[in-house]
Amino acid sequence: MNRKFFIGTAALAVALGLGLVAWLARPAGDARVPDADARAPSVLTVEVVAPQTQNWPQTLQASGPVTAWQEVIVSPETGGLRIAELLVDVGASVKRGQLLARLADATVKAEVRKQEAAVAQARASLDQAVSNTRRAKIAESSGALSAQKIEEYRITEATSRASLASAQAELDSSKLKLIQTRIVAADDGIVSSKSAVLGNVVSAGAELFRLVRQAKVEWRPELDARQVALVRVGQIARVTLPGGEQVEGKVRLVAPTLSTTTGRGTVYASLPAASASRSGMFANGTLELDAKSALTLPQSAIVMRDGRSYVYVVGSGDKVSSHPVATGRRQGDRIEVLSGLSGDARVVAGGGAFLSEGVQVTVAGAAKAQAGGSQ
Repeated sequence: MNRKFFIGTAALAVALGLGLVAWLARPAGDARVPDADARAPSVLTVEVVAPQTQNWPQTLQASGPVTAWQEVIVSPETGGLRIAELLVDVGASVKRGQLLARLADATVKAEVRKQEAAVAQARASLDQAVSNTRRAKIAESSGALSAQKIEEYRITEATSRASLASAQAELDSSKLKLIQTRIVAADDGIVSSKSAVLGNVVSAGAELFRLVRQAKVEWRPELDARQVALVRVGQIARVTLPGGEQVEGKVRLVAPTLSTTTGRGTVYASLPAASASRSGMFANGTLELDAKSALTLPQSAIVMRDGRSYVYVVGSGDKVSSHPVATGRRQGDRIEVLSGLSGDARVVAGGGAFLSEGVQVTVAGAAKAQAGGSQ
């Protein structure tokens, strides 16, 4: 047994010796020492920004028609006459008192001449009655005329005066009717419609023209009760017309009451007369309300995925993590972040679409600092 023990011990010693020789003889390049400080490689160099708090006006989206500020209905004050002349058409710019149409006035002129003759006749009758009364007063003292006859002369004079006044009133009425054969604009404006037809016999009060008064139009969106309470006179309204042009106006009036059927109120926003806005358009726009602080980021920092908005935040070890955020107002190249982000976060300013959760990045400012330190 001692012999077997001796042989085993010798074999173990030989094996250990061979192993030691092999370790000492290994090539130097095969040495692998674990590096506790080894880091995953960076996939992208990024710039980071911090959210900024800015005072932005609140905006309210709305839609509604563009209509005339006021309309002017042009119609004749006299009837039974034919339209003899039309001087303007739809789209014409007119001034107050400008002649728009003329009615045939031959019969009216003849009536004026008739009334002028009636006035002359009434005046002659009055002159005769006055003369008779004067002579009767002279003869009254001599007793040549009875008191009854003298009273008749006085009554005749009074009747003649009344007849003259009546004839003069008829003449004035005829002259006024002659003036009314000239259809003129009641105010400055633009002709928006024309229903007058040359040769048509018109009736008093029938619409011949319709004007956009002073060429002013306004946007009239309808808002609910909560939104109406936020709008004030003088606030800015930005209206996007159907052609894509944006027009800036101002709120001139907020409806004091709401509709009993819809529960909505109308806002009246004046638009520039020289703009491309036209009455009858339907337009979308925004109303700028009072200013309110907003936590903002560059729009390039927002990444859209699956219909949601995300930002990438650089954390410890320069690893990024995605954060879903709710966005709000936009102004210029910046966007409001309503929730999901703290004010001291380091947010990737751009290129977030190329990142994924937990990857290693190099921060641009830090990379420059390291390069400067190594020099």
